[in-house]
Amino acid sequence: MTRLQGPVSFALLTVTVPFAGLAAAECGAIAELAPEGMTITEATAMPVSDDAPVAHCLVRGRMAERTGSDGNSYAITFELRLPDDWAGRFAHQFNGGNDGAVVPAFGRLNVQPEGDSALARGFAVVSSDAGHDGSAHPDAGLAGGNIFGFDFEARRDYGYGAVAKLHPAAIALTEAWYEAPVQYTYGFGSSNGGRHALIAASRMAESFDGLIAGYPGFRLPRAAIQHAWDVQTFRSVGDNLAEAFSRDELNTVAAHVLRACDGLDGLDDALIFDIDACQTAFDPASLVCGSAASDDCLPESKVAALVRIFGGPRNSAGEQLYSEWDWDAGIASDGWRSWKLESPVPAWDYRPIIAVMGAGSLAQVFTTPPTPLAGDPASLEAFLLAFDFDTDAPKVDATNADFPESAMQLISPPDADSPSLEAFEAAGSKLIVFHGVSDPVFSFRDSVNWYARLLGNNPDAAAFTRLYAVPGMPHGPGGVAPDRFDVLGKLVDWVEHGSVPESIVATVRDGNDSAPESLRGATRKLCPWPAVAQYTGDDPSSADSFSCSDTQ
Repeated sequence: MTRLQGPVSFALLTVTVPFAGLAAAECGAIAELAPEGMTITEATAMPVSDDAPVAHCLVRGRMAERTGSDGNSYAITFELRLPDDWAGRFAHQFNGGNDGAVVPAFGRLNVQPEGDSALARGFAVVSSDAGHDGSAHPDAGLAGGNIFGFDFEARRDYGYGAVAKLHPAAIALTEAWYEAPVQYTYGFGSSNGGRHALIAASRMAESFDGLIAGYPGFRLPRAAIQHAWDVQTFRSVGDNLAEAFSRDELNTVAAHVLRACDGLDGLDDALIFDIDACQTAFDPASLVCGSAASDDCLPESKVAALVRIFGGPRNSAGEQLYSEWDWDAGIASDGWRSWKLESPVPAWDYRPIIAVMGAGSLAQVFTTPPTPLAGDPASLEAFLLAFDFDTDAPKVDATNADFPESAMQLISPPDADSPSLEAFEAAGSKLIVFHGVSDPVFSFRDSVNWYARLLGNNPDAAAFTRLYAVPGMPHGPGGVAPDRFDVLGKLVDWVEHGSVPESIVATVRDGNDSAPESLRGATRKLCPWPAVAQYTGDDPSSADSFSCSDTQ
């Protein structure tokens, strides 16, 4: 079947001469094109819908089927969406959390404008479960999604193997379908998906023209040690996690941080752009109540608890086990609270995400040997409460006969502690990293330190890598933050047209009830780190009234 109509022009976001539309019968024939080792289980022609504003062929399948050392069945299950009007681009959608489910391959980044996606822009998009089914063990309760960690190959697939195996096969199927080569290859994701992106930059440097790593958990096993540190610290000042800090108390912390830091960028607007200066300007001691308590202070024990948490986990020798954190006003956001203190989930007994998902992952995926856990909320929290930072923390680097590579070796980029990305640079590829300063899960400062090491090892890295700080943003959109911006468009323009991204215009969403009404709909510049957006006068609601200034 011939699927091309005349010469194809690959513009920035549109195709000048589109590929021919595909009939339903043709979509079903794609199974004949599957590369060796891939089984197509479904192929359906999909019409335009609210979820996918372009007609496309939806392909589902699996590959690398096997029985694990734990006796369980494993496979890389995936879906590939092939738009009728193809822009010549391919996107690997890296997913979040523990993976374990095939997130629809629309190619969405949650900071993108509403309704926007790679599929809507004519990309072919693939998504997978990273080699394991997170719903395969319902009898294990809330620990079921982490049980794959008892199988070494499943750990490796979760870490990087599934992407390495699926990526070339999915591209081969895409090119066979369109009878044309992929012109540009992209990969993107946030959280765990951001980790996948940074691993791809290190392990698969020649496989991607452009990558986006949103708030990346690139040292995920070490970040999970923070969960135990947090839970133990919070419980030292509260009978349960939710009561350790009330919403009003966290609002007080945010108010003090804003009082010290909001105007450092030239405008009091509830957004702190001069992040480094804020860490010096804000003194946590200002939070401590004097002789009498008030609504504008905290007990000394609670301030000490926050200082301990923001300092990051350490062992008894004082050695840093993960990262320090930055003070920012997003500590008062619902996102920060849901991860650290209290979720809205009744089945979790309202425990926070770190005490449920975090505990299961640390016990069963990120440490060697894995520790089996009961799947009830209380048992998961109890594991974190008993975690020993001298004897248990080293298990993220441990190996044994069944696990010849440690969790850090499998799940973190091999050059995380000393990146240079020279192969990525030699391939002519581009990388954009963005991170919310108030992320409660993966420290923004860890990303800053990674970027500093990268620039130290490779002074030319700024020519192919950009880091953007998003003030006030927790783990993804939310809080008082400019959390809507077109990072995909910036990357495409950089890769395909050589347009180096400087500032990115971001919007405080109109529907953001957390933001002051005066700030909703306002735009701001996100500047390439370490530059800071400084107010220059005129309309405070417009990004045009800000300039990027290097304060270092």
